[in-house]
Amino acid sequence: MSLQGKEIQEMHKKYILQSWGKAGQDVLPVEKAKGIYFWDYDGNKYADMASLLVCSNLGHELPEIVDAIKEQADKMCFMAPAYASEPKSRLAKMLVEAAGEDTYKRVFFTNAGAESNENAIKMARMVTGRTKIFSCYRSYHGATLGSSNASGDWRRFAAEIGGANGFVKFMNPHMYRDGYTKGKDDAEVTKKALADLDLQLRYEGTNNVAAILMESIVGANGVILPPDGYMEGVRALCDKYGILMICDEVMAGFFRTGKWFAWQNFDFKPDMITFAKGVTCGYVPLGGVIVNKKIAEYFEENVLQCGLTYSGHTLACAAGVAAMNYYKEHKIGEHVAEMHEIVSAFMNEMAEKHKCIGEARCIGLFGALEVVKNKETREPMQEYGVPGPVMPWIFAELKKRGFATFGRENFIEICPPLIITKEELEEYLPILDEVLTMVDEKYCD
Repeated sequence: MSLQGKEIQEMHKKYILQSWGKAGQDVLPVEKAKGIYFWDYDGNKYADMASLLVCSNLGHELPEIVDAIKEQADKMCFMAPAYASEPKSRLAKMLVEAAGEDTYKRVFFTNAGAESNENAIKMARMVTGRTKIFSCYRSYHGATLGSSNASGDWRRFAAEIGGANGFVKFMNPHMYRDGYTKGKDDAEVTKKALADLDLQLRYEGTNNVAAILMESIVGANGVILPPDGYMEGVRALCDKYGILMICDEVMAGFFRTGKWFAWQNFDFKPDMITFAKGVTCGYVPLGGVIVNKKIAEYFEENVLQCGLTYSGHTLACAAGVAAMNYYKEHKIGEHVAEMHEIVSAFMNEMAEKHKCIGEARCIGLFGALEVVKNKETREPMQEYGVPGPVMPWIFAELKKRGFATFGRENFIEICPPLIITKEELEEYLPILDEVLTMVDEKYCD
């Protein structure tokens, strides 16, 4: 007999340790999901305007992915990594092709984004013989020991108890928060940021640095777009000092920005690409690391000291093949470009209209609104590391109206499934406008 929503909610409160929160709190029990929507047990419908955790790129219960999982389950759900399977081989080839066969050669499969970054770090240290990993303060790379220590935001703190060695943080630019204007001050910001990073690398000893790990576009910390030339400049520093560059594409990959991978919006190529989320859209957990030819060839001569029981999980790879095919066959990149025009225009309108919105940032369907108390001073509605009531109130008001999204600190993420239509956007975006009007009246100077 199926459980009712209240029973599920009470069991969750009693038995579940809640990630990034306190146990025993009320959470919404969800009964079903389809397309861009999900429903609770009372029949209330919510538009998933954040693709859950920016992973449901192709929405919920897409028949092509579900059918591929069912078909593979009837054949073989799992085979150990030491054996070849058709889904694993096919998916690896498709991923290398998406990244570019002129540069990339092999894939190591993991179960999720954190493990992807964890293993990329291990590979970088093996290949270079160096220890230190540089990463940004404004970043999140996962919750394993290495990926947590590489992360910059507060979610790394528990992993630092006892710690892991060799992790060094640097402050990546956030033009709005730093007092600059995107499209006007890029050259100045890029020059200073790269000079600061170069100096810090030298203070740490460039011969000690194995890799610089960066999100191609910062995701969970606010969809922060780098100033023009910055990512290319980091690549140049890596080349100068023999450092590997790892691009974390866990959140930004698979057409979230309109390209297969977000780094393809810039004029550089990383040595390693970490991925997860959109490769299966969360239907089955899967992640991995795509490596360039130089790294691939190193591990043709040297043992790869990385291993996972479920590396290249058969059922997950079948879901990945179906998702990759759907991205290509349905021209998702072109659709994202069309929907971007609607979302970006709306977000810019919100920044112009509302006292509480300081800046709108959007690339593809990867967007965030910066919520401020005062537009003139750019004072954030909620300071980093300082809890406050306003942002939780905003998300609660949006959810009451069927607009489900998330954010941290003082920003609201707008990252709907990539299959969203013009009609769906026109139905749900006005809800955000309505709630922002309330914020203007209640909380702004």
